[in-house]
Parts: sequence; structure tokens; C-alpha cells
Amino acid sequence: MCLINENFLELQDSYLFSTIHQKVESYREKNPDKKMIRLGIGDVTRPLVPAVVEAMQKSVLELSTAEGFRGYGPEQGYEFLRKAIAQNEYQKRNIDITEDEIFISDGSKCDSGNIGDIFSSDCVVAIPDPVYPVYLDTNVMAGRAGKFSSKTGHYEKIVYLPMNAENNFKPDLPKKRVDLIYLCFPNNPTGTVFTKEDLGKWVQYAKENQSIILYDSAYEAFLTEKDIPHSIFEIEGAKDVAIEFRSFSKTGGFTGVRCAYTVIPKQLKGYTRKKEAISIHKLWSRRMSTKFNGTSYIVQRGAEAIYSEEGQKQIRANIEYYLENAKIIKEGLEKIGYETYGGVNSPYVWLKIPKGMTSWEFFDYLLEEFQIVGTPGSGFGPSGEGYFRLTAFGTREDTEEAIQRLQISKKKE
Repeated sequence: MCLINENFLELQDSYLFSTIHQKVESYREKNPDKKMIRLGIGDVTRPLVPAVVEAMQKSVLELSTAEGFRGYGPEQGYEFLRKAIAQNEYQKRNIDITEDEIFISDGSKCDSGNIGDIFSSDCVVAIPDPVYPVYLDTNVMAGRAGKFSSKTGHYEKIVYLPMNAENNFKPDLPKKRVDLIYLCFPNNPTGTVFTKEDLGKWVQYAKENQSIILYDSAYEAFLTEKDIPHSIFEIEGAKDVAIEFRSFSKTGGFTGVRCAYTVIPKQLKGYTRKKEAISIHKLWSRRMSTKFNGTSYIVQRGAEAIYSEEGQKQIRANIEYYLENAKIIKEGLEKIGYETYGGVNSPYVWLKIPKGMTSWEFFDYLLEEFQIVGTPGSGFGPSGEGYFRLTAFGTREDTEEAIQRLQISKKKE
């Protein structure tokens, strides 16, 4: 008899975005004549920029020759890309991160889930609520979450860090010691941010408690305000306690191309039960070498091109496009009376839904009445109930039409 990993049975329902897809497809089949506007899943709509396309085409031709052909690449990523990232994302900000502390992968979703492989199943995990579902679900799969309570909507072993209007969607420090802390800023789903002072408190907590912060910085390119850290490593002492995840999905339009990276400082340590200090960098490198064959050479050349002068101009134009969409959504919703958050340093707008409706009921309302697809807040955690997320990654035309549909309806009331 082959036994299964029964931790998977503790997962609740299906994955959030799979559920949304099923609901949308069911509605579309019944209403083929209705135009859907999808502002739910954070998938980009702008095409790859010319600098990236040119670099990828050139690399394909390179591989078509005997002299330029490449087989398996380094599991940690090609040096040319790691060097470009170190110089442009860190050293230009006076952050001392070297290329050999950077690991190239096929996505931050994968990295933030796979990182758990190198930590004990006994680790106590703190997770903001609401937050990107992968953090919680992968810890459920690994056995760190314990049993689920339908009464509280919580797993017994997870330390939840509620984020709500009362604390400006900034979680408070855990009241007890934890081992692993997931943080995501600019935040998905709320679109809110940490200042350097805010983040400094978490770094200090981690140092005092020998905790490790798993910092998802996938949306840092959307920051527009000052005193907002682009990297946790801007904070003194963070290299002793933090891992950072970054992605080209939203910044470079790579949601379908797939390329990301994780930064693990060499000085970061974990511990054995005998209290021996072990390099986290070495463990992750070993894990990558064993379970991953590396990101495509073609893709990595495309990612490298983002750091060229033309590449920077072109991707910045796309980011500004999405930020303008966020402004249209935010201001349009506020005009008709919705309370909103985010949308300034982030491509996400988080809105408070009308009283008397659950977030899934509001999802159905927008879908059936306006053919607008968003994401119910409760899908990001219990504290997300009463809220809803819209993304700025649609086209300008769809974004404007979605707001017009809502505004026209409001006038008719």
C-alpha cells in the first residue's frame, strides 16, 4: 500500500485562482455574448518590450550554431544575468549583494513555496492575513500548519498576522517567538507598503529571535513614493536574517516567459537541533542543484536585456501604463463611494465591499451584473473578508470600461 502525504488533505477547497477560473468559465459558457473584463488574476497584458524580444531572438540564432549551442546551464543561473541583477538592483542602491548570492529561477511563486524544503517541519511560521495564498498552502503541504479549524478559519500551528484598516494593513510583530516570517511589500493583495522604519522593526525582531524573514519584493518596481525600501537589504542587519524573492513577471512582462530570482546572503544561518550554525546559502544551492535544471538560456538573455538603457526605458513605460490603470481604478471607485487602499505604489487596488455582502457574493455580483472579474478578499485569508482586489494589469480600454460600467450603474440607482 502506497501512502500519500496526508498534509495535502488539510488544504481547504481548491486554489483561489483555480476557483475563480472555474466560476468565470461557467458564466462565459452560459453567456457567450457578454464581454468579460478580467481584473482578477495579476497577469500582464502588455507585450514583451523590443529590447527583450531582440535579445531572445539573437540567443535563439546563437543556439542554432555549433559554436553557440548550449546544453544544460548552471542551476543557479548564468553569470551574465546574476551580475546584471547585482549591479542594477542592489549595488546601484549601495546594497552590498554580490552575484553569487543570487539564484535565477522560473518564478517567485515557485521559490517562495520551494524555500520550505530547507527548513524543518517543526518551524513555527508567521504569515500575514490577508496575503498571497502560496505562502500558507505550501506550509500546509509541508506539515507546518496542523489542523484547520472551520470555526476560526485558521490552521492551529500558523501564527496569523492580521492586516486591516485599523493597523493600516501593516501587520503587528508576533506576540510570541516564530522561526519563519513571510512578508510581502508592496503587498499583494492590499497594495500597501512598509516604510524603512516599519521594516526595521521586523529586522530587529528577527535578529533578537533568530528568525528568518522571507521577503517577497515582486512589486518593488511599482514604488513611487520616497522612504519606501525597494529591498529588505536596505535595512541594516537584514543580511543576517532575510531572504528576498524578486520576479521579472510584472516588471518585464514575463508571466508566461518565466524568470525570477532569490537573494540569499552568504552570512545567513540556520541551525541544527544541536545548535550548529549552517549556511542557508549552501543549503539552497544544494537544493537547486538537485531539483532544478536551470532557467532557459534564451529567457535569461531576455531578462538581461531589461537592464540595457533601452530596456529600462521600455519596461518603465509599461510600469507607468499599469500605474495609470491603477489610478483610474482607484479614483473611479472612490468617485462612486468605495473606500480603497493601494494603487499608488502597487498595481493592486484593495476596496472595502458594501455591507451585507461577503467577498464571494461581491465577486458574483460584479461578474453577473457587470461582467467584471476581480478577486474576493477572503481568498487571501480570513482577514480579507469584507474586501476585494482589482488589478491594474488589464488593457487601458478594459480598465476604463470597467469603471464606466460601475459609474453608469451608480447613476441609475
